[in-house]
Amino acid sequence: MPLSRSLSVTSLNGLPQWEDEDLPVEDLLLFEVAWEVTNKGFYVYFGKWLIEGSPSVVLFDIGSAAWNLDRWKGEFWEACNVGIPYNDREANDALIFGSLTSWFLKELADQFQDKPNIIAHFHEWQAGVGLILTRYRTLPVATIFTTHATLLGRYLCAASVDFYNKLDKFDIDREAGERQIYHRYCMERASVHCAHVFTTVSQITGIEAEHMLKRKADVITPNGLNIKKFSAMHEFQNLHAMYKARIQEFIRGHFYGHLDFNLEKTLFFFIAGRYEYSNKGADIFLEALSRLNFLLRVHRSDITVVVFFIMPTSTNNFNVETLKGQAVRKQLWDIAHSVKEKFGKKLYEALLKGEIPDLNKIVDRDDLTVMKRAIFSTQRQSLPPVTTHNMIDDSTDPILNTIRRIGLFNSRTDRVKVIVHPEFLSSTSPLLPLDYEEFVRGCHLGVFPSYYEPWGYTPAECTVMGIPSVTTNLSGFGCFMQEHVADPTAYGIYI
Repeated sequence: MPLSRSLSVTSLNGLPQWEDEDLPVEDLLLFEVAWEVTNKGFYVYFGKWLIEGSPSVVLFDIGSAAWNLDRWKGEFWEACNVGIPYNDREANDALIFGSLTSWFLKELADQFQDKPNIIAHFHEWQAGVGLILTRYRTLPVATIFTTHATLLGRYLCAASVDFYNKLDKFDIDREAGERQIYHRYCMERASVHCAHVFTTVSQITGIEAEHMLKRKADVITPNGLNIKKFSAMHEFQNLHAMYKARIQEFIRGHFYGHLDFNLEKTLFFFIAGRYEYSNKGADIFLEALSRLNFLLRVHRSDITVVVFFIMPTSTNNFNVETLKGQAVRKQLWDIAHSVKEKFGKKLYEALLKGEIPDLNKIVDRDDLTVMKRAIFSTQRQSLPPVTTHNMIDDSTDPILNTIRRIGLFNSRTDRVKVIVHPEFLSSTSPLLPLDYEEFVRGCHLGVFPSYYEPWGYTPAECTVMGIPSVTTNLSGFGCFMQEHVADPTAYGIYI
């Protein structure tokens, strides 16, 4: 987590040390509590988070407290009779973090003379230990627990179970036990039932939580976006045109030698998110693309659709052929500019003399040789690559295997071209130097046919950036739009 004015709670001759003493009273209080915890032998850091509003942040170094793990496991067992296996690193880390959090809240409450007004908001099962111990120790703290997706729900949907039609039929304990997450499930369920207020992020996740965790959400708190960041309405078309041109440049390099389609009649679609093949709807999207490709070919359409899959997974490095494509494109660009500069100079000198130059002679032999060599370099025997990176195990990759089955190999006859980009986008990339927001603005459509999506930031981000999106009524965002917006298609959202 990036911090500014990072106030490291360390010891200097027995006194706390900080970089900036000009702290508000509430920050000074948090700093003093952090110092008290540090005095007990744990590393705690206090600082400011580098986002709008610069909220105060307290960071716990759980490694410095790992020596207490066995003792805290015993205390946690006494609190809720949940045992944690020695080999579950994530659950052990969650226990250390939760124990430190509860201790911190106790020290904070002790700073107040009268009854304090402290609210602690815990998110997901990994933070739940702190809530359970806070209630067990009867600390004067009001607690809220928010689940963004139930733990067992994630596992069941990843296993391609008919989740929503069988919600009321699952043997929860057996399902959690078979997946060796029973202790994690118990931590999550105990957190939900210990909380004063239980919330979740969408109506459909509320239904899921009621069946999986056996408590109905007190409040539905849909996720939001800071739309001020995207509020330049008059700039939407300009930004779209600018970033579309950047994507077109990438396409020119990626498809060099096969660029026989009109980029001005090319649409850019994309799907993005965690690599969950079925949960995120990549399976149904690929089947739809296969049908779309067939229909466009049958009707001899001059429209081309280029589809990006932005779903990070394990890779070795960039695909050499993809890098070569961008190098060829840049080489052609440099040659064109060099010849243009010489051509312009000769034309300028001829016009100064009052002559119309012989256009057959204005480009000399050397220039023609350079251009012919450049054209020769664009010849390509292989098809443009489907993926921009070398996948570590591409023989078992579900997206690539489906592409092989439906035959979308980026051939000349395909009207649907596919590009799998298995890493997050970055403006520093040598391939596609765009941040995610810039990339989205340059596209024409986001497609998110999720089967399991507690909320769904991607269609929401498309909406506020003026890009149409397709989502499902099994995503929290899709449900929200259907329930609260009279005509969602008027906002560019198709469900």
